[in-house]
This record gives sequence, structure tokens and C-alpha cells, in this order.
Amino acid sequence: MNRLEKIIQLVSKHQKIDVNTLSRKLSVSKVTIRKDLDKLEGKGLLHREHGYAVLNSGDDLNVRLSYNYNVKRKIAEKAAELVSDNDTVMIESGSTCALLAEVLCQTKCNIKIITNSCFIANFLRQYDSCQIILLGGTYQPNSEVTVGPLLKQMINLFHVDMVFAGTDGFSPQVGFMCKDMMRCEAVQTMADAAEKTIILTDSSKFLKPSLVHQLCLDKVSRIITDKGIDQESKDFLSTSGISIDYV
Repeated sequence: MNRLEKIIQLVSKHQKIDVNTLSRKLSVSKVTIRKDLDKLEGKGLLHREHGYAVLNSGDDLNVRLSYNYNVKRKIAEKAAELVSDNDTVMIESGSTCALLAEVLCQTKCNIKIITNSCFIANFLRQYDSCQIILLGGTYQPNSEVTVGPLLKQMINLFHVDMVFAGTDGFSPQVGFMCKDMMRCEAVQTMADAAEKTIILTDSSKFLKPSLVHQLCLDKVSRIITDKGIDQESKDFLSTSGISIDYV
């Protein structure tokens, strides 16, 4: 984990932390910390207030990326173990998916990432180790993704071994769920274009349903989540034949 990631982790944990504490904990000068905070503020991951680094509030992807960052990063790193150099993968939108895309660009060579996430495409702009194939469609500004009939046509041009997707909720009766009907449709089409569908999510998503059906259990090959998942969900998913990795 590099220093910027450690700063995000500390700010996420404390919500608000001063420059002197960051300097002491990370064993670097306050000048270096201030430069790091400038970079993170520029990416929208936090903001600065009178000598403090403060976690943003709200619901856009930059903000969601900073919440539970450490857990999401570990999930992303575990998912990246499934991908080899020169692979082509499909990655849907979401904060953990964005971190997976970043880990792939940091640790793998010649990866092609097919995505409908404009956020991910922009998030990875500094890396030249990955090729981003951005799928067109109707743009949703809040989630920074493309959706709709044109997107479905474009997805159908491809066939990949793995698609990685997030989720907003879970129900044993329904399966995986999300908040937006058009985004659900995009994930379903991606799953049809892949041999294996892998869900990346923190354990809190198993405690609540969401609005719209996303994927049935038989469409999901693997789940990567943290050890906070409740025992009832863990047992149910295991008996459904889904592989589960815990971080």
C-alpha cells in the first residue's frame, strides 16, 4: 500500500485528522503530507479544513471510494489475483470496481478493461499499462456510467472470461439487487457476455435488499467480500454453489 492509500485509510477511519498526526504516523514531513493531500483533494477523495484532512460527505463515486477504503482495496486486490497479464476483462461501475481497475493497472501488464464507467476511464488516465475500452450509451451523470439500448449492442460485440460487478443489496429470494433499473440491465447484459460473473462487495450489502433485481444466484460464479458477512448469508451462499473469498 502506497502513502496516498495509507492517508485515505487513516482519514476514512478517523473522518478528520490533522496534518501533524499524518506526518508522525507516516514518518514523512508535513510538506510532503500537504502535497499528498493536494493530490487527494484534486481527485475528490477528501478536502482540507484549517490544517485537517476531512472525509467528504455525499453519494458520488469519489466520496463512496473513500468510505471503508481499506476493505474495498483488499477486495480489489483479491479480485486482481484472478487476472493474468494480457487478459481482457469487463468491469462494471462502482467504487470497489474502480479500485480493482486501478490495482490491475498497477500490478499487471497489457490488461484490456472493457467498461461502461466513465468514472473508471477517467480514474485510470495516468496509467499506460492498461487499455480502456469505454462502451457508449446514454450517460447517467450521477453514477457516471452509460446505459440503455446502445450500450447493450456494444456489450454484445464482446465475449470475455470474467466480468466484475458491484451490487447494492441482496435477498435470498431475489438474489443480487441494485438501485437503478438501467444499471441492472447493463450488469445482466455483461453477465451474458462473460463465462464467469464475480461480485465485489463489502459485507454490509448482504444485510439489506435494494430496489431492482440485478442477478440470480445461478448467474454468479464467485463473490469476494469481507469477513463481516453474517453467518446466515454465508451459509445460504455456500449451499447455492457460489465460491466465496473473504478478505
